[in-house]
Amino acid sequence: MTTAIDSNHKNMDITIAVDVMGGDHGPHVTVPAAIKVMNENPRINVVLVGLQDVIEAELRAQKTTISPRLRIHHASEVVQMDESPQSALKNKKDSSMRVAINMVKTGEANACVSAGNTGALMATARFVLKTLPGIDRPAIASALPSEKGNTYMLDLGANADCTAEHLYQFAIMGAMLVSCVENKPNPTVGLLNIGSEDIKGNEVVKQAGELLRNSHLNFYGNIEGDDIFKGTTDLVVCDGFVGNVSLKTTEGLAHMMGKFLTMEFKKNWLTKLMGLGAMSVLKSFKKRVDPRRYNGASLLGLRGIVVKSHGGADNVAFYYALHVAIEEARSGVLRRITEQLEIEHLQTSSIAQISEGQ
Repeated sequence: MTTAIDSNHKNMDITIAVDVMGGDHGPHVTVPAAIKVMNENPRINVVLVGLQDVIEAELRAQKTTISPRLRIHHASEVVQMDESPQSALKNKKDSSMRVAINMVKTGEANACVSAGNTGALMATARFVLKTLPGIDRPAIASALPSEKGNTYMLDLGANADCTAEHLYQFAIMGAMLVSCVENKPNPTVGLLNIGSEDIKGNEVVKQAGELLRNSHLNFYGNIEGDDIFKGTTDLVVCDGFVGNVSLKTTEGLAHMMGKFLTMEFKKNWLTKLMGLGAMSVLKSFKKRVDPRRYNGASLLGLRGIVVKSHGGADNVAFYYALHVAIEEARSGVLRRITEQLEIEHLQTSSIAQISEGQ
């Protein structure tokens, strides 16, 4: 099987396959964002995958023409946002989503970015690309803002029920992602739990903690929910149920705080005046926590790079998702994960042999 192009050379040419039709806004968001990324970096090439006439119309609207660095790959079908993964796999073999992923498989593209249906994207990517050796299930990982910069977290929803071995695999993949894209040789790994003590948590988490303590990873130990945004560790590991609930709770809290702040400043003429005085601080704060800057979740564990953008992403948000894919391709995430899996496998084998000898 041909796998995606993978290199750790920072100055390599990168080709991104963009699922133009995915997301709530489709070409009106995906095409302008892709053009902006390409125009900013002469080493980025873009393949716009989707309905050719629709893409051509959007290119005309953007006053842009196809070129050696910007081309169209026609795909005759579109996966709907509410379509079941089974339907997308069985009935949409020429969808923009699947064609873009196929380009990663054949090596025509270094990475694929889609704002489409999450379930369909994960199912299709897993079917087409398969998982890396030593990985049972792919996981969704993303960066979140913290007091110390970025904190990465996985799984964010792909796997509701996990074994200790799954969490261990997530930790390996996530740690290598952080190491590559954040240039941290030995990132810290925290296991999300209801307490910091080793005796806390359910049996799965306890067993995962034991596996991580015996690994080559820089395991910090158990962490709690408030540690995520403190930036206590570079990586937070949990199952998809806990991760998704945590993420959605955070999004809801941020939205509520923003509304409350606006309401307070609009109460009367004095608070409005105070709001004007604090405008520069508020703008700076808004930019710092802008969720669009953290758009782009990695589908880790596949034999290729696939990045999921939020379905409701605007041009700015999709632009950042494209950059996630570019950085992963440049930094050699797939290679690093594979190497670390081999190291951990050798470690496990050695421990098993010693145990048998005793």
